[in-house]
Amino acid sequence: MELPVIDLEPYLDVISGKYCGDEVLNTQLKTVCSEVSRTLRETGALLIKDPRCSAQDNDRFIDMMEKYFEQPDDVKRHQERPHLHYQKKLQSLPKESQPSTPTGPDPKWRYMWRVGPRPSTTRFQELNSEPVVPEGFPEWKETMDSWGSKMISAIEAVAEMAAIGFGLPKDAFTGLMKQGPHLLAPTGSDLRRHGKEGTVFAGYHYDLNFLTIHGRSRFPGLSIWLRNGKKVEVKVPVGCLLIQTGKQIEWLTGGDCIAGMHEVVVTNRTLDAIKVASQENRSLWRVSSTLFAHIASDAVLKPLGHFAQSPLADKYPPICTGEFVEQELAVINLKGNRGEL
Repeated sequence: MELPVIDLEPYLDVISGKYCGDEVLNTQLKTVCSEVSRTLRETGALLIKDPRCSAQDNDRFIDMMEKYFEQPDDVKRHQERPHLHYQKKLQSLPKESQPSTPTGPDPKWRYMWRVGPRPSTTRFQELNSEPVVPEGFPEWKETMDSWGSKMISAIEAVAEMAAIGFGLPKDAFTGLMKQGPHLLAPTGSDLRRHGKEGTVFAGYHYDLNFLTIHGRSRFPGLSIWLRNGKKVEVKVPVGCLLIQTGKQIEWLTGGDCIAGMHEVVVTNRTLDAIKVASQENRSLWRVSSTLFAHIASDAVLKPLGHFAQSPLADKYPPICTGEFVEQELAVINLKGNRGEL
């Protein structure tokens, strides 16, 4: 199955006022918005093309992160921070859709960079902390902030389109995202050391945040599970971004959207990419330029609009988002799971 690619440019043109009087175009956009919400509901994932997020932007970011992850381990440990989502308990699935089981220590690194304005007052200061800037990277802050802000802008456009498609006000989701603890959290996996087929870099899990967005990695390996339980390997075209549903959008839609399960494992396609990179003398660090977009810590998670009348709404009682995140983190500490993309 190929995920559809949604071009955001027509929607961005309309909301900018460029074509506000074109009823035909607006009708077409409503159809596209319905496609966005339907795809998120059925697959938990969506490919988008945003003219503000170029392939060159993604390459610039990955180039810097490859240099960062190639540093000695003891240097990188100066920037260690806690993780903000976890691996869900494995479920009974058909053999062809079974996830891979991690063995041994987690073979990847993750760096967390807080993106966007922080709330002036919050009950959850630890979720809105300042990032650490590593030494020796003068371009670090500008590159991280630039790529992070562009990815958040893409998320916001998709969140608006999804809200329209779900029959909610356009700002139903984005209004709750303001001053959220959004995290640009690239992972680094050393394929020179851990490039054996079947190596698990991110075990079967869902994300606890609202929506997750990724730039295209130079090495494949991501698989997702559709709502029907089918496992699908994701192929992200050049110049596109991947968006995945998290637990917070599941809460806000009363279970109409489900947090998407996924894993990252070394596959045959990964091995092919390793071979090409080796021949071209390129870095063998697999970098995932992942950003976790969150609902604001002090906002309340609850089914919105007509979703409050959903038969499943009682499974999603109102809860402060920061408290919800703390509960998820408690599960991480209890189980010791750190499955991430």
